[in-house]
Amino acid sequence: RSSLSAGTAGSGELLPGSSSPTLHWELCGGLSRAHPPPPTRPARGCSDMRLWVLLSLLLLHETLQNVTGQPAKSKRPKEPGENKIKPANKKMKPKLPKLKERESSDSSTKSQSIMIQVMDKGRFQKPAATLSLPAGQSIELRCKGNKIGWSYPSYLDTFKDSRLSIKQLDRYGQLILANSTAADTGEYSCWLLLCNDYSCKKDESKTGSTYIFFTDKGELFVPTSSYFEIVYLNPDKPAVIPCRVTIPSAKVTLHREFPAEEIKTDGTNIIYDVKKGFVYPHPTSDHKGVVYCRAESRGSPQISIKYQLLYVEVPSGPPSTTIVASSNKAEGGDDVNVLCIVLGEPDVEVEFNWKYPGEEYERPVIIQDSWRLINRGIGHTTRISKSVIAIEDFETIDAGNYICTAQNLRGQTTVATRVELT
Repeated sequence: RSSLSAGTAGSGELLPGSSSPTLHWELCGGLSRAHPPPPTRPARGCSDMRLWVLLSLLLLHETLQNVTGQPAKSKRPKEPGENKIKPANKKMKPKLPKLKERESSDSSTKSQSIMIQVMDKGRFQKPAATLSLPAGQSIELRCKGNKIGWSYPSYLDTFKDSRLSIKQLDRYGQLILANSTAADTGEYSCWLLLCNDYSCKKDESKTGSTYIFFTDKGELFVPTSSYFEIVYLNPDKPAVIPCRVTIPSAKVTLHREFPAEEIKTDGTNIIYDVKKGFVYPHPTSDHKGVVYCRAESRGSPQISIKYQLLYVEVPSGPPSTTIVASSNKAEGGDDVNVLCIVLGEPDVEVEFNWKYPGEEYERPVIIQDSWRLINRGIGHTTRISKSVIAIEDFETIDAGNYICTAQNLRGQTTVATRVELT
């Protein structure tokens, strides 16, 4: 214990010969406090002081938490020689793109569009899948490549229209259509040609296309060169009634002439495609008859040309061919005719080729080809194609086999008959 003489009044006791009380100090739990001498005043216990210190520490801890917003972290004492910052030894793996992202990038490279549209003031842009331009406006399309193939509405080729210009430059192909009309509505596409010394083939990975509507309020339907068309209904392929419009927003309906009624499109048996017209995916004989289309835009209706729907009973395939001679036995000086006949689909053309005995001697003959449509019942139509080879003044070199080969897009058929000299 130690004693201290205080200059101010305190809680201690006055000692003889002093003007101020003497305070005695003692250590309590590591803390010092002043108290009067034990004989004259009872000492306060250390437990009160410990409780006061504990409460003060708790209040200080809560205050620190409120200020920092997080509990105080206890720190572990660092070992001697321990670095404050440890070097990172982790090796980061390169981040690979997701599978879908890689697939999309691969597909984009597989079907790369090479078409651009030339705008005004030297600007360029990739054309959308469909474009709507007012009739009378000119358009320029370019496709990147040193040899480009083009496809466009056949109407422009049929009449060899001078408004259409196609050029091949060093780095791109160019298509320019001037003073467009509603009849120019259709698909415009291009592709890169891969050529060697003998032939060229289409590069399927580098193509471009756009369908252009050349809008004309006076021509809601794309004009045609005829006022009546025949559409053949084949049971094994879709049939299309080409009621195409120049304004994509026009409302189009299909109508039967007799009995007069609207034919509803259900999206299954009859579908309307703005780029094609009305489509019968699986035609039947019930669909035959005369039909027309009606279009309306902003309250102005228009009627299309009429279409005769004829059902085809001849199955698709190579030509069904027969051959017959006017006589299989001829005398010298007779005129002999050999006829080759094909029954087929109304819209499928047939080509004929002949081989005959006098061919190697350059024997003069007359060959005539013809075709016509025949009805085999109401709404059932077949195309009959004929080829006749005529031999005048039959002689020895004319005797032998007459061979006819008929060919269409689906194959060819060869038939023969023999004519002898008697």
